[in-house]
Amino acid sequence: MTEQIHLAILGSTGSIGTQALEVVRAHRTEFQIDLLTAHSNADLLIQQALEFNPNTVVIADVAKLQLVKDALLPAGIKVFGGNQSIEQLVQMESIDTVLTAIVGYAGLASTLSAIRAGKQIALANKETLVVAGKLVTDLAREKGVNIYPVDSEHSAIFQCLTGEFQNPIEKIYLTASGGPFRGKTRDALATVTKQQALKHPNWSMGAKVTIDSATLMNKGLEVIEAKWLFHLKPAQIEVVVHPQSIVHSLVQFNDGSIKAQLGLPDMKLPIQYALTYPRRLTTTFKRFNFADYPSLTFEQPDRATFRCLDLAYEAMDKGGNMACILNAANEVAVEAFLNDRIKFLSIAALIEKCMQTLTFINAPSYEDYVNTDQETRKFAQTLVPTI
Repeated sequence: MTEQIHLAILGSTGSIGTQALEVVRAHRTEFQIDLLTAHSNADLLIQQALEFNPNTVVIADVAKLQLVKDALLPAGIKVFGGNQSIEQLVQMESIDTVLTAIVGYAGLASTLSAIRAGKQIALANKETLVVAGKLVTDLAREKGVNIYPVDSEHSAIFQCLTGEFQNPIEKIYLTASGGPFRGKTRDALATVTKQQALKHPNWSMGAKVTIDSATLMNKGLEVIEAKWLFHLKPAQIEVVVHPQSIVHSLVQFNDGSIKAQLGLPDMKLPIQYALTYPRRLTTTFKRFNFADYPSLTFEQPDRATFRCLDLAYEAMDKGGNMACILNAANEVAVEAFLNDRIKFLSIAALIEKCMQTLTFINAPSYEDYVNTDQETRKFAQTLVPTI
């Protein structure tokens, strides 16, 4: 009998975190939850803790710490507050695997902390590799830590590479649905609303990722993430729009052969694969039926209209702290759009202005990344009223 996997789920109340707990719920004998963390959703965190009985929970929003403590005291669950507590507690000796599902740059410090402690990483926080890919991958190599991708596209690449690690990759193709605005012109995009942008045609995701999908920035971030995960050069990574979201990504080898991973759009499958690799656990997920999809189509992305994709490639080519600038500017721009402070097309314009203005550092340290993130956010906020 296989020993239980002891899990920490960082960001347990978000989209990935709640779906990860669905996986755990379906395979109770396979997993033990040791740590759950949330940013500010105290009610759901309490509900999750009472169901899964972790050793410890952390609520990052210290204003809600006492509320969570009072609710979980009778259950004997330890409760802490603040982001520093997350960074410390991911190093608990009992934890085997850390699922990093904190949204955005905020997930970097806790991921690095978990790697330093030798924990295996199931990575759902793509920004960690976007911002500090060299730092993270170098540390993981030093500590002998595996990073298992949770993004459906990177999971697909990883699955296609199983049994092929000795064979050189010629190219990978990351598939994109095209989002809710595929085929629209820049004139049409000038007036779109956040309600329209949040209606993704295929996937159920959090608000930030959904907006990133609409701008194609999500695909740009995934391009940078793929570079670090699979040790690729920018020219080896191509994006192709696949509106049906059935082919999750493809790998082309140096003999010209292409392998693809297919399945219905359901994040629980890549989450489960990252948590249980190399095993595949039986699931009750709906199965793909070819009769339901008589036509699978592919097309080139409209990079002139959706400029965020090219900005991501530019940041990747430049290296250094440029992707950190890109990411911080994007987080500010998306939040401003969701709060009706800027227009949809202004997201790319704000990011580009930050990339052109902020100080470039060719070989940044961790402190440089922290300072770059802070400086970019401050500068980006000054642009919001005028962009």
